[in-house]
Amino acid sequence: MSGLEVKLEYIDQQTIYGLWQKSNDKTISRDIKALSKQYHAVVSMPEGKVLPYFVLSRNYNEQSRDFELFIGSMIDKGGLESCVLAASEYAKITVKPKLGFLWGASIGEAKQYFYTKWLPKSSFEALNLEYEYHTERSTEKQPTIDIIFAIRRKAIN
Repeated sequence: MSGLEVKLEYIDQQTIYGLWQKSNDKTISRDIKALSKQYHAVVSMPEGKVLPYFVLSRNYNEQSRDFELFIGSMIDKGGLESCVLAASEYAKITVKPKLGFLWGASIGEAKQYFYTKWLPKSSFEALNLEYEYHTERSTEKQPTIDIIFAIRRKAIN
């Protein structure tokens, strides 16, 4: 888990368009694959050609491990729902895939680092929304993606 760095970044409000689905820690890989395929069919574009591309989760329930999953981009097309990402300060971790193609392991490691190591020592709290932000960088020879976490400063008592 070494080498992970959390950077704070202000991101302007953006509206993204895509598809929602309920998901769970146990089914997330399958759900992302299926929802992504469905999304690409709606926008009539092959996978990897829609950039920037968002894989978002929100409203995580620690007891049931259920959450809402969203796959989308900036393309506004009939049949897609919108999601507004608020203008705010966010935490960002840039990750590389393990062995050149295993994104899941790298993303899981980054999320674990953020929630168990960085967040408890920071002056921030998580807002139960995070997303993978895929850009042209994710298709390069040495690919990377950003994992973005919605945060806010803790109230001072």
